[in-house]
Amino acid sequence: MKVAIVGCGNMGMAFAKSFLQYNLVRKEDLLLIEKSAGRSETLKAEKAGVVVDTISPRVSEAELIILSVKPQDFASVQDALREVVQPKQVVLSIMAGIPIALIQERLDHKLVIRAMPNTPAMLGMGITGFTAAPEVDFNNLRKVENLINATGRSIFLEDEAMLDAVTALSGSGPAYFYYLVKAMVEAGKQMGFEDAVASLLVKQTMLGAFHLINTADQSLDELIKAVASKGGTTEAALKTFEEGMLADTLIAGIKAAQVRATELSKG
Repeated sequence: MKVAIVGCGNMGMAFAKSFLQYNLVRKEDLLLIEKSAGRSETLKAEKAGVVVDTISPRVSEAELIILSVKPQDFASVQDALREVVQPKQVVLSIMAGIPIALIQERLDHKLVIRAMPNTPAMLGMGITGFTAAPEVDFNNLRKVENLINATGRSIFLEDEAMLDAVTALSGSGPAYFYYLVKAMVEAGKQMGFEDAVASLLVKQTMLGAFHLINTADQSLDELIKAVASKGGTTEAALKTFEEGMLADTLIAGIKAAQVRATELSKG
């Protein structure tokens, strides 16, 4: 399969490297379009694919075009891309906030899939929500899904509007965990641990808790109850969280992210 990636930042290259790792695309069939001279030189040195700095008719040879430029940079590439995109090519956009209809209009092209990955895709552990224009047939949808799954896992959404919720929940989600981990490390430091020790305690606790969530038969409430014995230390912490409405604040924050995602998608 031949793939062209327009914009080779972290997320674009997360896809590229996953395709190569699982032998889904050969290096000679992977066209990397990167306008930054410095970034282009780095990609050439890494031999990650065929690296070019402009959108040219060569893009027309790809079966799939991945749009991974920043949303604000889409206007700078749309005209050149519209000139070379072919009717049977599929365009996969991983640009946040730009709806399928707008991409179709700007490129004068119907076969558009829109996806929202998250940064763990760089480790092959991402989760990507995606949806497609009605014109994309099942065969093309499955091909793209297989490629997306090389970066982790994926979920197909019938309603494009739900991508705003995906953006808020899993797209932005890693930052919420980092925020909590940062707070826990700070608590450890305030209790007397050195930064490295506090970080180790918190990160290993997070890793172990994640595996328990994934493998245990208990619900989240049951897992919490198993740690929080009555009158104990965990119960004291949870009571303080509840008094500070930590859960309500987190939920409100995630919903605020959804609102902002919707605002961005409407321009």
